[in-house]
Amino acid sequence: MSFNKLVVIVVLVLFSASTIPLELMAGSKVKLARLKYAGGGDWYNDPSSEVNLLKFVAQNTTIQVEPKYEFVDIKSDNIFLYPMIFMTGHGSIDFSGEDGKKLRAYIENGGFLYVDDDYGMDEYFKKEIKKIFPDAELKDVPLNHPIFNIKYSFPKGVPKIHEHDDKNPQTKGIFLNGRLCLVYTIESNPSDGWADAEVHSDNAEKRLASLQFGTNLILYALSN
Repeated sequence: MSFNKLVVIVVLVLFSASTIPLELMAGSKVKLARLKYAGGGDWYNDPSSEVNLLKFVAQNTTIQVEPKYEFVDIKSDNIFLYPMIFMTGHGSIDFSGEDGKKLRAYIENGGFLYVDDDYGMDEYFKKEIKKIFPDAELKDVPLNHPIFNIKYSFPKGVPKIHEHDDKNPQTKGIFLNGRLCLVYTIESNPSDGWADAEVHSDNAEKRLASLQFGTNLILYALSN
C-alpha cells in the first residue's frame, strides 16, 4: 500500500498574494517524526525542536498539528504514517540492507525526508544516501523552488542559523519524477533554531528565520 493510502491526510492549497490557507481532513492532525537510524550518530539530540516547529506552524497557518516529540525507527512500518520525517545528528549513519530499502520505499511512495547536518554527519550521509539512490544525485535546490517561497520568502536560500565553519549554507535535494522528495541542509542548521532558546543561544531573528523555513518545508511536504 502506498504512502498516500496509508496517511489519512487531504491537503488543499489555495494560493494568494500573502498567505497559503491549507485545510486538512476534519479530525486529522499533522505529526512530525524524528528518524532513528543505525550507525551510532546522535539522531535523538534537541528533542524540543519538532515541538517548537509544530507550535509555530499551528500559530501561523491553518494546519492542525500534534506538537509533541515522536521518533520512528527506520526499520518500522510506522515510517509510512508520517508525511514528513526529520533526520539530524553529528556522527555516523548506516543505511545498510533493509533500512535503506524501507527508507527508499517511504520516499518513492510520497514521503518527504528533511535532513539537517548538525555538524559531523555530512560525509556519512552523502555516502549512505548513495546506497539508497545510486542513480540519483544530490543537487542544489534552485532558489525559485517553493521551499524558499511557499509562505515565507528566502530569496538567498536557506538561512545560516548556527555557525559551524565559515562557509556558505547549502540546500541540496533529490528529485524523483520532478518531485523534490529529500532536502538536505549543510552549514546552516535550521533545526538548532527550532530548539528551545536557551539550548543554542541563537538570537530571536535567527530563531524566527529557522521556524519560518521549517514551516515552508512542512507546507511543501503536505502539498506535493
